[in-house]
Amino acid sequence: MTTPPPPHDTQPQLDTSDRRERTRGHLVQFWNLIFQGLRRVGLHVESFYVTVGVFLVVGAVIAVIGTIGFAELANLVLAGGTQTFDVAILQWLHVHQHPLLTQLMVEMTYLGTGSVVVVVVGVTALFLWHTEHKHSARLLLAATIGNILLNGVLKLVYNRTRPSLFPWQTVAVSSSFPSGHAMNATVVYGTVAYLLMRLQKHHWAKMLTLTGTVMLILLVCLTRLYLGVHYPSDVIGGMIVGLAWAAFCMATLEASLVLARRRAPKKVIEERRAPSEAPTA
Repeated sequence: MTTPPPPHDTQPQLDTSDRRERTRGHLVQFWNLIFQGLRRVGLHVESFYVTVGVFLVVGAVIAVIGTIGFAELANLVLAGGTQTFDVAILQWLHVHQHPLLTQLMVEMTYLGTGSVVVVVVGVTALFLWHTEHKHSARLLLAATIGNILLNGVLKLVYNRTRPSLFPWQTVAVSSSFPSGHAMNATVVYGTVAYLLMRLQKHHWAKMLTLTGTVMLILLVCLTRLYLGVHYPSDVIGGMIVGLAWAAFCMATLEASLVLARRRAPKKVIEERRAPSEAPTA
């Protein structure tokens, strides 16, 4: 009597080797190196700390990229490389000025002044604090104070004379580069929009907030050119620095919330993002 052969498993065998080694589209070697590095990090630290680190690294990378971009622009400005471009844009705007449009620009430019920005930040911070979003309130205050200090330092360092191609249509003080209004609008309105979008559930609401904020920032920046108190390169420089600083502050907030939820999850439940809108059939 012969021994029957051992039963064979009829189920297909899954490849249980490390799935992370599978091909990930193009640039396989590059992605393998990235994921190998992440796995090595994961062997030495907990995923919680990795999450915190990812937020901080992303924020730092954006800040560094923005800083490098601003430094390159600043060098170009100091060397006079942007002067032709700056003058051409201002002259074109001056030719197309209209009394009614000038009045509108004068009113809209106040949205980037320090007094208006302080009021916006104060009201928003009080609302966030009252609704138990204290980390968000602290972030907004820190981002605003840091922006004011940073802009003051940069203006002192570069000390660029303001344009004098045609009479100014508003009052302006301090030096020209980078634009304080551009930095204020980018940091304050950008951060407020980010905090608002964290609380919004519907995708259409988030997109509406983002679109409105971008248009508001661009409008404030345009008023500084139209009124003749800034060169285009001043405004571009202010937006670059403002975006870099705001991005770093936002990443820091997300990292701090991860830490706070780890230590006292019940105290920061209000800081959680709103649930995403369920897709409709």
